Amino acid sequence: MNRLFKNSKGIILSLAVVVFSLTLFSCDNDDTDQVVEQSVVVNMDSSTLNIGDQLTVKPTFSPNVRPHRTYSWVTSNPNVVGIKMNDDYSATLSANRKGNSSITFSSSDGDLKASFVITVPGVDDDGVIKVLVLGNSFSEDAIENYLHELAAAENLPMVIGNLFLGNASLDLHLNNAQENATAYEYRKISENGTKTNSPETSIEIAVKDENWDYIGFQQLSGNSGEYETFVTPLPTLISYVKDRSTNPDVQYILHQTWAYTKNSNHPAFPNYGNNQEVMYGAIVNAVRKAKIAFNMDYVIPAGTAIQNGRATLIGDNFNRDGYHLDKGIGSYTVASTWFEALTSINVVGNTFKPDVLSDIDAEIARHSAHAAVLNPDKVTLLSDYTAGGPQPLEAPVLINFGNRNPPKWNTLDDYLEGASISNLKDENDAYTNIELTLIQRFSGINDAGEGVTNTDFDMTADISSQSFYGNSRGVWQNGEIRQGQVSLSGLDVNTTYNLCFFGSRSGVGDNRETKFIVSGENSKTVNVQTSNNTSETACATKIKPDFNGDITIIVTAGDNNNNSFGFYYIGAMKLSPGE
Repeated sequence: MNRLFKNSKGIILSLAVVVFSLTLFSCDNDDTDQVVEQSVVVNMDSSTLNIGDQLTVKPTFSPNVRPHRTYSWVTSNPNVVGIKMNDDYSATLSANRKGNSSITFSSSDGDLKASFVITVPGVDDDGVIKVLVLGNSFSEDAIENYLHELAAAENLPMVIGNLFLGNASLDLHLNNAQENATAYEYRKISENGTKTNSPETSIEIAVKDENWDYIGFQQLSGNSGEYETFVTPLPTLISYVKDRSTNPDVQYILHQTWAYTKNSNHPAFPNYGNNQEVMYGAIVNAVRKAKIAFNMDYVIPAGTAIQNGRATLIGDNFNRDGYHLDKGIGSYTVASTWFEALTSINVVGNTFKPDVLSDIDAEIARHSAHAAVLNPDKVTLLSDYTAGGPQPLEAPVLINFGNRNPPKWNTLDDYLEGASISNLKDENDAYTNIELTLIQRFSGINDAGEGVTNTDFDMTADISSQSFYGNSRGVWQNGEIRQGQVSLSGLDVNTTYNLCFFGSRSGVGDNRETKFIVSGENSKTVNVQTSNNTSETACATKIKPDFNGDITIIVTAGDNNNNSFGFYYIGAMKLSPGE
């Protein structure tokens, strides 16, 4: 489909003819089905409709043989463009309110499909999409990173505003509105992509700053699955914003936030039984109920997009701390959801990809977002991207124990029980279907390792200077962690693996030898003297997984460790095919 644009503003003027071929069946005189090659043309004079206008779109079949298949017309956004299918396969489109809607004509078997986007402009529409969100760190994760770039890739100019106030709930937003408090950082991305931040800004100032097309509201993440927390503040807050909005066609949206990771330590997670699926379902229900009760125009199904992605081979790896999104696939997935929800343009074909993402990660993110927009209240299983069974390793897998995330490394940034990486990548960025789980916790993260090292791990200072540590003798910081334990699962039971370890603690004069006990069907123990270590690694070779495909690693103080607290360290691990 070719799109013609009215200048750099990106207003669609007309849609070129959409043509596709199909095989249909007709009956001849002796009632024998014959295959007839047929084509159909959908003619569009314009893809812009003003509010109140109607347009009839008719497919023309050639040759004119009665189709054997059945067809349907679907509008992705019936609030914007209504649709009625007529007896002659034509459709009458009705423009109801400002926005975009994708219109699809397809056969019942799904083999034949053509889509186009109808734009319904508002009064004095300048062609720039302008969106403002009253939010917090979750709106920061969602719209400040990649949304503008996704729009630019489609030549759609966009202005993005985020009224940022950390840990802000709807109640707090309402209180700030009523007191006209200058409590916000007004973070704005202009049409050309320039980012500015205006501290000490009020809601009123930001609302009046632009003729916003969309103004979004977002509940505090821990309250997002509790409908009663929307009831009092949201309608009053909407009324406050409406009274100050300068755009008579502004539309109001709700940001459906995401559930926490399965091992999250967020203080609100117990409200949902520390259960990700329970929290996700509660958020979906609460946000949908609020949308209907308070006559909101849209829901941005960010939580569903993340949950879609978690059901793929990526697993529960969209967050950086158990609740905020990481700045790679997490933020890109949600930005993709915002993009498609606001524009009705299928994000799957968008050409923008952050440099930090592999092609497959970006592809999964876009499909997760697209599926969420189509089905905003339930998880869609993306069968093409689900994890398979155990596979032979093609390249080493590098694991970093710390809170930094260098390229080519899998980072376990949580030292508590249950922390995991559900699908490790090898150093070539390929998924392995191997899961790493922390079975027994460590004491914490130590930042005092050596920064300059010489090992075949080829570590940067970000990796070598950090480690998980424990204390095997006596109480340290109110705890005695005699050993930490890590498990690898999803391994091939018919092969063996080599596991190598590194740890370092600089500036010490005692012996802090660390012992690594590696067990599968067989077991080996190796040691690393971590005191001031710049070059020593230790490898347990030819370890065969147990009958479940698991290998466990116990980390504790070595026999020669003479530190009074028995401190031990693990900073990095390399898993590679056994010889």
